[in-house]
Amino acid sequence: MFDLYVVIFFLWTAIALYLLLGGADFGVGIAELFSNKKNQEQIHKIMYREMGPVWEANHMWLIIVIVILFVGFPQIYSTLSTYLHIPLLIMLLGIIARGTAFTFRHYDAVIDNWHKVYNKIFIYSSFITPFFLGIIAAATVSGTINTEATEFSTAYIWSWLTPFGIALGVFTSCICGYLACSYTISQIENEEEKKYIGKKVKIFLISVILSGGLVFACAGYQNLPLIRWIYGGVVGWAAVLFATLSAIGAFYCIYKNKYSAIRILAGFQVIMILLAVTYGHYPDLVLLKQGSLSLLSGENEPKTIKMLAWALILGSIFILPGVFHLIYSFQKKR
Repeated sequence: MFDLYVVIFFLWTAIALYLLLGGADFGVGIAELFSNKKNQEQIHKIMYREMGPVWEANHMWLIIVIVILFVGFPQIYSTLSTYLHIPLLIMLLGIIARGTAFTFRHYDAVIDNWHKVYNKIFIYSSFITPFFLGIIAAATVSGTINTEATEFSTAYIWSWLTPFGIALGVFTSCICGYLACSYTISQIENEEEKKYIGKKVKIFLISVILSGGLVFACAGYQNLPLIRWIYGGVVGWAAVLFATLSAIGAFYCIYKNKYSAIRILAGFQVIMILLAVTYGHYPDLVLLKQGSLSLLSGENEPKTIKMLAWALILGSIFILPGVFHLIYSFQKKR
């Protein structure tokens, strides 16, 4: 049983790191998308200079999540990849399009009108990808996946295309924009640029709060027990309290022009939100119309889980220090 808990720990950690690091990666394009034409170029230069292309490596966390589900929880993997194949495909196409456009708009030797195309692809795919990531997350807990459905639309469309899914998609995109601006602002030395990004942090934080309210409203509309999941225990209450205090602290730092702590506050706030949402229905990962798929009952053979656990432990020892050193080295002041 210990090996199974190790695998579950790595699964949750990989999801959290993808949201924190990969989410900030997407947020670069989202911040650019929701800026006027006058300031888009400024956002582009600031974000690229401070965060850089090394953030594309953050998709490794998504790969780890997929590998853990494929090897450790095949029933969950097959169910999600079958009934949510459309949003999954759109999300993966968004990742590919975004990475390709990012490369071409920075390294294309010929500067012409194609750069406008690359910019459009980059900023729109930066929004679409986390938007559908939120839709997929919503579908896993909505109880809308019908494994007995016989019609295509019922089985493969209406299971994820719901008001709650759209609201959570918007909420996820807002979080990504908030993380990108929060991570960037502490690295900027120019005071004028700091004030501008500080305004973006405030706007995205407000959008996170408002879209969070929309998520609760849509959950109520679909009769989802989201409030019970989050506020049904001490852990949920504590997570919400810490997330709220982090948001207040971020507003205070912006008001006092103390930007160094915003990165930590934003990351901690998102972790608390993720904890509050996932803890309430643990160990069930996927809620179906006909029941649920649990992390504690749908795992692979014990030997497979044991080997997976050891692979994750050894991999983290050898790989993670190098990954974080890469990020540190890229952001180190020249």
